[in-house]
Amino acid sequence: MAKTICNTCMHHCRLEPGQGGICLARKNEDGKVICGNFGMVTSLALDPMEKKPLRMFRPGSLVLSVGSYGCNLKCPFCQNHVISMADGKRAMETTGAFYLSPEELTAKAAEYKRKGNAGVAFTYNEPLIGWEYVRDTARLVKAAGMDNVLVTNGSVSLETLEQVLPYIDAMNIDLKGFREEYYQKLGGDLGMVKAFITRAVRECHVELTTLIVPGENDKPEEMEEEAEWIAYLGKEIPLHVTRFFPQYRMRDREATERKLVYFLADTARKYLDHVFVGNC
Repeated sequence: MAKTICNTCMHHCRLEPGQGGICLARKNEDGKVICGNFGMVTSLALDPMEKKPLRMFRPGSLVLSVGSYGCNLKCPFCQNHVISMADGKRAMETTGAFYLSPEELTAKAAEYKRKGNAGVAFTYNEPLIGWEYVRDTARLVKAAGMDNVLVTNGSVSLETLEQVLPYIDAMNIDLKGFREEYYQKLGGDLGMVKAFITRAVRECHVELTTLIVPGENDKPEEMEEEAEWIAYLGKEIPLHVTRFFPQYRMRDREATERKLVYFLADTARKYLDHVFVGNC
């Protein structure tokens, strides 16, 4: 049987029957690429909206946050690597992953409304490698009068984005840096992320996050270019400039100096109205 191409993201994995993609979640089943992690939940928590982080969307509210396994980037500093770098078998072994249907998740979100829950946040791993689950659940959440939040690396095709965009109220999108070579090191494509952000800001509330990693994306001129580009889309778009801590495969580096994070945030403020500092 011929290989089947997955068009969800920049990798365009060519999959043999039964083979999984780079993301560890999508696979070729009988000649069709399917979402292998559909409904498989590794993490479920009622979080403050500000933890996503979203500072200018439903402040003070809570959101039922759900994550699965797998990711299409391979960031060596990932704080959720236990699930993002795991396949289904390992996720079951390490987290006790369990199945939660779109209907069950929506019902659980509605149950928590009395505690201040605003809806559902798809987060923790990369949600859009399982966009079918996001789409099916978000549609039900909207019908139940609640909001949908997406926390994503933005590293998927516009065709994938369009599958979920009508149901999403707010996003936090990781903009890892503003150099193509840096994105290549992480296994991504800066152009795809920029196209994703450009489309998303036209349809829903968007906030961006850039983690400042020492020696990687910490140059003032790079932040200057990034902030100027964001301002072209809209000066009002919030940017979170956050501090790196040693994680996963980057435990050999020191945490980013606080003064550098604050300096880069001030650099961004020359172009943007809302710049927040995180992890400081």
